[in-house]
Amino acid sequence: MLIRRPIDIPASEITPREVYLNRRQLMAGAAGFALAASGLPGKALAAPLTFEKSPLSATDEKLTSLEDVTHYNNYYEFGVDKTAPAAHAHTLKTSPWTVKVDGLVAKPGEFAIDDLVKTSTLEERIYRMRCVEGWSMVIPWIGFPLADLIKRVEPQGSAKYVAFETVYRPPEMVGQQSAFPVLDWPYVEGLRLDEAMHPLAILAVGLYGEALPNQNGAPIRLVVPWKYGFKGIKSITRISFVEKQPETSWSRQAPDEYGFYANVNPNVDHPRWSQKTERRIGEGGLFVKRRPTLPFNGYADQVAQLYSGMDLRKFY
Repeated sequence: MLIRRPIDIPASEITPREVYLNRRQLMAGAAGFALAASGLPGKALAAPLTFEKSPLSATDEKLTSLEDVTHYNNYYEFGVDKTAPAAHAHTLKTSPWTVKVDGLVAKPGEFAIDDLVKTSTLEERIYRMRCVEGWSMVIPWIGFPLADLIKRVEPQGSAKYVAFETVYRPPEMVGQQSAFPVLDWPYVEGLRLDEAMHPLAILAVGLYGEALPNQNGAPIRLVVPWKYGFKGIKSITRISFVEKQPETSWSRQAPDEYGFYANVNPNVDHPRWSQKTERRIGEGGLFVKRRPTLPFNGYADQVAQLYSGMDLRKFY
């Protein structure tokens, strides 16, 4: 299954083949520069990951720079400013790390992140990522299909949803220390089981050929490219299989603004702004010409059938 080229991308923005093929070598040096600029220790990006190229990629789009990907982030556990995660996330200890899998499965357990990486076939997936705030990026994630882990634990027939929970460590996450928190911690998210099983949904453990930096959700995070970015829960510590739709952090905090499904839909405005256009990070700042937002973030051919018959204005 191949991702079609969106019609709104000019030829001038397509990554040249020679740049794409040599990107990993070029970015190895850039990664060191970016980490130095952020104050993160060098060990935050481990040795290069071994991975395969995936056909499930938007490979014809210009990649967002490593500098922007690692320095313009929403990760409120480390602060509300876009630059706060890069400044503060080095305090999070990501090794050793385990992910607990429980609930309605035949084979629950705790999985060490190192074992998950070693026993999974890692792929590079170049995905468009769209934030509900109106900005977007194109990121070369490294990860493995969420479906692979789901099949491994064998969900029971009564399991209809997958719930995710992030780490809760106030001493290591300055945003969790506030007396007036942005959200109720820990951060929680969820998907329908069929969404979680879709081949585009991945558990990412790296980007730009290296292990995930802390500010991007190290050591393991969810990436669901047809949904708004707040669905991409970071630093996952627990995955539970449940029968009823689980609570999610943003829909619990502001249900009139953030629905459970969070599918990118340009025809459903956020209560405080339009979602019809977006600003691609790295394309000239606040005054650059905005581009039209694509339904399902450009992945409609692959995922629209998941929502056949649903009112996508009601289930936003």
